[in-house]
Amino acid sequence: MSSPLLLSIKEAKVAYNEKPIFENLTFNIHKGSRIALVGKNGAGKSTLMNIVSNKFEIDNGERWQDSNIKIRMLDQDIKLTNNETIYDFVLKNFKGDERELYKYKADIVAQSLELETQSKLDSLSGGELRRVGLAQALVEEPDILLLDEPTNHLDLDIIEWLENYLKNYAGTLVCVSHDKAFLSNVTTKVFWIDRGELKVSPRGFKYFDEWSEMLLDQEERELRNRKQSIAVDVEWASRGVKARVKRNIRRLEKVKEMRKKLEEDERSFRRATSKVVFKPLKEVDIHSKSIAELYNVSKSFKNNENEIKILDKFNIRIKKKDRIGILGKNGSGKTTFLKLILKEVLPDSGSIKILKNMEFSYFDQKRSDLNPNDTLKEVMCPGGGDYVDVMGKERHVYGYLKDFLFDPKKVIERVSQLSGGQKNRLMLAKILANPKSCLILDEPTNDLDMDTLDMLEEILSNYKGTLLVVSHDRDFLDQTVTKILAFEGNGVIEENVGGYSDYLKAKNNRIKTKKDEIIKNENHDEKTISVNLNENRKNNKLSFNIEFEYKNLPEKISNKEIEINEIEKKLSDPNFYTNYPDEFVKISKELEIAKNDLNDYETRWLEIDEKKNNIL
Repeated sequence: MSSPLLLSIKEAKVAYNEKPIFENLTFNIHKGSRIALVGKNGAGKSTLMNIVSNKFEIDNGERWQDSNIKIRMLDQDIKLTNNETIYDFVLKNFKGDERELYKYKADIVAQSLELETQSKLDSLSGGELRRVGLAQALVEEPDILLLDEPTNHLDLDIIEWLENYLKNYAGTLVCVSHDKAFLSNVTTKVFWIDRGELKVSPRGFKYFDEWSEMLLDQEERELRNRKQSIAVDVEWASRGVKARVKRNIRRLEKVKEMRKKLEEDERSFRRATSKVVFKPLKEVDIHSKSIAELYNVSKSFKNNENEIKILDKFNIRIKKKDRIGILGKNGSGKTTFLKLILKEVLPDSGSIKILKNMEFSYFDQKRSDLNPNDTLKEVMCPGGGDYVDVMGKERHVYGYLKDFLFDPKKVIERVSQLSGGQKNRLMLAKILANPKSCLILDEPTNDLDMDTLDMLEEILSNYKGTLLVVSHDRDFLDQTVTKILAFEGNGVIEENVGGYSDYLKAKNNRIKTKKDEIIKNENHDEKTISVNLNENRKNNKLSFNIEFEYKNLPEKISNKEIEINEIEKKLSDPNFYTNYPDEFVKISKELEIAKNDLNDYETRWLEIDEKKNNIL
């Protein structure tokens, strides 16, 4: 039995500035679907999202939507209001009692996204504002949630939390993302926009490559068969047609039309399947095996009165052709580590040796090297002219930027007119034209579309120099690096051979080993405590009633925790408040009482336990 239909678009025509984007758009969205929306840059993904959210009206066709559902799109640009806190913004669409009821939800989501609810919006960074918009969308729990690049500027821990949250999300999800691992983990269906046509796969993004290749192979076979069939007709036409036989004249015209249509379809197929082929990036001859050495390096920063430790007597030798992925939470020191190597920041103690005459190409995630008043052409050709030196070969700036998916018409536009993703592509184009012997890339995948990401992975896979890359994109790290430096915080850095998947496996093994050691120690401690209790039983002065209370409190605590979990499970159902508002208010109060009881039980147990230990 299929899930209830929430929204349907049938035979819609959509145009922008009189240019058709979709000619015959048809799709359905059902309750509980987890949809990955994919397509080349400019294919119409944003347009389709706007059609679903009803921000963009279709020109022709039919739109049907369940009148009781709520649709919500993740805000990419948050309009700042004076003195508005994160808490105010997240709950701005709730009024009265409903606002009070959703406070607990806002606290849970904000904490998971590492947001301080009382912080003012105008004091936040761009990445933090993106998280605030995500928090608001999640707390509102719409029936259809539209997410456009939700993982941008998120740490890996938060991305993993978001994945688990969305897996248990009661509503429907439509997601655009360049993060392949994220899409593979959360989606169960794919909407693929290919040359103005929407193709639907009933399986998630995990199977997209296999499914799309199958469709393209099938299209290629059909084109080949059409070509052979038309060749027979063309041969017939070449032998001449009697002017007086009208049916032969009509057949000849039809052959010409079929051949023209075939040529158009073949060009379309070549554009859809073609990939930019780059000459492998040059290898700079370095005789020394080691290009950088950090010995006993320590680095800290002051944040108000707190000291943030970045490196603590850290040692590493970076060798020629090393491919190192760097990951960790915001503020853990990833960018500082790169700047120490670039000598833009000095260590507090220890020594850093960089190979003499070593040259670096640095991709700065803040894009500080881009002048907003320059045109794209001026960025690529600062000395003037129309040609770019690409690894010793001159290429026309228009053609080279086209490789990086820029429309030639945009080459004379200002940098200030570009989106975040376009600025990243421009920086990559400039750096990769003549990369130095060491590439340092700080979050290069932010705001990139999937096509550009695939292209970057291919370029870096063929790069023969040394690579240091900071990224939260797990699949990207798996494809491009062979060693991981994980900044765990407070100066702790874990090194692991392999990509992200290897690091995660090793980390899970370390956690399991640590848990086993804790359990082993706890069992040993319990035996020791048991012996001590037996030896001192006669000196135990607790009354019978208190001993009885002490013995039964753990069971009370356990039962109360189960009760709280059951209540929170009910409250997490987005339909519960709509269907049973009085019951929702009632058990919300019960939840508060239960949490107070649990706190009292735990406090009482600690009091008796401390008294018991003092007696012993």
